[in-house]
Amino acid sequence: MSKSSLVIVESPTKAKTIRKFLPKEFKVEASMGHIRDLPQTAADIPASLKKEEWAKLGVDVDNNFEPLYIVPKDKKKIVADLKKKIADADILYLATDEDREGESISWHLLQLLKPKIPVKRMVFHEITKSAITEALNKTRQVDEKLVRAQEARRILDRLVGYTVSPLLWKKIAYGLSAGRVQSSGLRLLVDRERERMVFKSAEYWDVDAELAQKGETFKARLIEWSGKRLATGKDFEDLTGKLRDTKLQWFKESDAKNAVKTLKSGKWKVLSVEEKPFTSKPSVPFITSTLQQEANRKLGLSSREAMRTAQRLYEEGFITYMRTDSPSLSKQATKAARDCVEDLFGKEYLSAEVRYFASKSKGAQEAHEAIRPAGSEFVHPKNSGLSGKELALYNLIWMRTVASQMAEAKKLSVIARIESGEGLFQASGTTIIFAGFLRAYVESSDDPEAALEDKEVVLPAMKKGDELNLVELDPLSHATLPPARFTEASLIKILEKEGVGRPSTYASIIDTIVNRGYVRKNGNALVPTFTGMAVVQFLEKHFSELVDLGFTSQMEESLDEIAEGNLEWIPYLKKFYLGATGLRSQVEKKEKSIDPTESRSIDIKNLEGVEVRIGRFGPYVVKEGSSKNEESVNASIPESYAPADLTPADVEQIIKISAEGPKPIGVDPETKLNIYCLLGRFGPYVQLGEVTDDMPKPKRSSVPKGMNPAEITLDQALHLLALPRDLGVHPTSKKPIVANRGRFGPYVMHDGDFRSLKKDDDVYTVTLARALEILAEEKQGRRGAKVLKEFDLPGKKVQKVQLLEGKYGPYLKLGKKNFSVPKEIDAATLELPKVIEIVGIEEKATKAVPKTAGGKPMKPSPGTKNVVRKGGAKKSIAKKAAAGRKG
Repeated sequence: MSKSSLVIVESPTKAKTIRKFLPKEFKVEASMGHIRDLPQTAADIPASLKKEEWAKLGVDVDNNFEPLYIVPKDKKKIVADLKKKIADADILYLATDEDREGESISWHLLQLLKPKIPVKRMVFHEITKSAITEALNKTRQVDEKLVRAQEARRILDRLVGYTVSPLLWKKIAYGLSAGRVQSSGLRLLVDRERERMVFKSAEYWDVDAELAQKGETFKARLIEWSGKRLATGKDFEDLTGKLRDTKLQWFKESDAKNAVKTLKSGKWKVLSVEEKPFTSKPSVPFITSTLQQEANRKLGLSSREAMRTAQRLYEEGFITYMRTDSPSLSKQATKAARDCVEDLFGKEYLSAEVRYFASKSKGAQEAHEAIRPAGSEFVHPKNSGLSGKELALYNLIWMRTVASQMAEAKKLSVIARIESGEGLFQASGTTIIFAGFLRAYVESSDDPEAALEDKEVVLPAMKKGDELNLVELDPLSHATLPPARFTEASLIKILEKEGVGRPSTYASIIDTIVNRGYVRKNGNALVPTFTGMAVVQFLEKHFSELVDLGFTSQMEESLDEIAEGNLEWIPYLKKFYLGATGLRSQVEKKEKSIDPTESRSIDIKNLEGVEVRIGRFGPYVVKEGSSKNEESVNASIPESYAPADLTPADVEQIIKISAEGPKPIGVDPETKLNIYCLLGRFGPYVQLGEVTDDMPKPKRSSVPKGMNPAEITLDQALHLLALPRDLGVHPTSKKPIVANRGRFGPYVMHDGDFRSLKKDDDVYTVTLARALEILAEEKQGRRGAKVLKEFDLPGKKVQKVQLLEGKYGPYLKLGKKNFSVPKEIDAATLELPKVIEIVGIEEKATKAVPKTAGGKPMKPSPGTKNVVRKGGAKKSIAKKAAAGRKG
């Protein structure tokens, strides 16, 4: 009886796809990712090694950095099952991903399974029949050099995290941690925040004219006055707000308004018209970093979401391998792209010659192909059967790949200079003569102004000497802006430029600094917190190499050399950790000399007379007493404040509210309870009554932005506390209808069904009749998604799952989580059991989802923190400690 061949891959999805292209005698199983790793907690350490000090680190640094690998509890059953499968096989194929991570998984499988049958390493960069067939015919052995490089990276991360983090706990706050790569990424964000702190804004004015030529109107802007060029934003210094060149004309408000008066009576004549043809080339095919950037800009996906979605597309056989530094296309892919261009757009849209692309990255890892649609014929997105994020991302990859083989876009730039009195105006236009690759793809930009270049602006036909008619003149005010905070896209761009981390690690870098509370997201912007600033400040002063971009980049290059076999990994680790200036000796020498008070204090440039510190419950300000008899004041800083945006006026307000404590601003005439204005973790709020055993959660309402909490009157507080309003009962269900203000604005709610109020509706005056009208309208989800059906999940608390029709197809929504409806399922026939299967695979998914529609989560003010923070603090510290142990 012949035995079968066993193929091991990482995931069930990949196993399902690859199974289609293999003969029946091949059995494909999934390892579910890594099957062993360094210990994460003390409980993971084997009993025989618990007394060994090095076991806590998970690496025996004094014994050639021997790692302690353990099999997690959830992987033991998988390992046992794979061992049984090997017993029934006569050959083992290791088909994990072809990068260092995949090579490491294959090596660990060999170490654990100890197969006594022939073993072959099978690699491919796309899951298609031809690729799998070729991989079977060109197997190799596990590459020990790649394994050592990955092992060295894992050990380096552990050494940094477990050696420096305990020092952060002692000197700043318990639970903080440092990381080999993420600390450098965090420093980039902190440095940008520091630039914003010292930035001085400058106001300048100019004049916009609307002109007409034979009935066609267009815009022109004043660029010179009395022969001197007008200053624009780029002409001012960031630190002083002053002009760099004093010879320029700095228009103030009065200058602009006087110019308008003068120009209104003048004649307008065309001085010159300059036409200049130019071409633009398509972007190169995607590599990992550029895919993450574009997915963030165009689709709003985080780096983590982009990589997870790309992983699914790869495992389902739609795209080539998604971790690559190389933009090159194979001959097969180039032909497929050019065939698409010719079929869809015509021969005139093909580039004259085949375009070839090469990597510009000096540290490019394993040179794969670019990320592109899989196969020798690209499946059109409309015919893919995909939906949701998968369709959106596949469409992006398909367009970018096809566009790379398209003709250049031909454009015509037109610049007209127009004279009127002492003023010289300029009008600019761009005409697209031949769209070329723009028919398929336009790369987006972090700069909204730069994105305008892709729009066609057509000027009317005019020539030198033509007289124009004035339609309107407007004096315009401008202010220079501080350097923009990084988005995920712009941070990835600079990480790649500086050689910090590798494309496959960018998502985890961002996730780590956000999850640890060092950065928060404000829209698309990544805003460093005060805690994040404290960590960077500490590392800069005592372990500067760990946040030095050049040093971090050098470490990546060393790992590349290990992968290539040009550097021995153990001597490298010894030098980094055990050398005379190694990390361990640095920590031992500096630990006693580092002052905790100094480490907890953050240098905030724009604040005087106060100090910002990090404490057990987060950041707070300290204002020393002005005399011996006056005590210093401590006040917590709400999380809503960004370091660069915290002004002296904000600090005074925070201190005033904290110093006064829970002082009532009046009494509610109905309940006779005191009303307070307090300051919490998420900002100021008004509260009805006090926190007691009988009333642990008194009624609260956030103070809207723009309203000074120190000046809130009793009437204003009562107005805020009027929400939620009970409007009455629904005539059919007999259940109450409530009006309230939540995270996404004012709304009405009935039986768990939330509907946003319209612009003309007032949450304080909306009637029952109007609420019934709104509730009767066809429901739209966020961003216009149509609600098709709702399901009630079983449990103690009723939870609703919505089936929505989104831009890219049907999906399920539970709380804040979205779940794609598998393409093989007809959404119209979807029933509750299948819904539970899709959203309830993990136990977490069926737990009660916290309701946020009633307003932002409230935290007590500093005056009440001793009443309600105690338990929460323990939970938070335990969570942070766990994060710290992970390095």
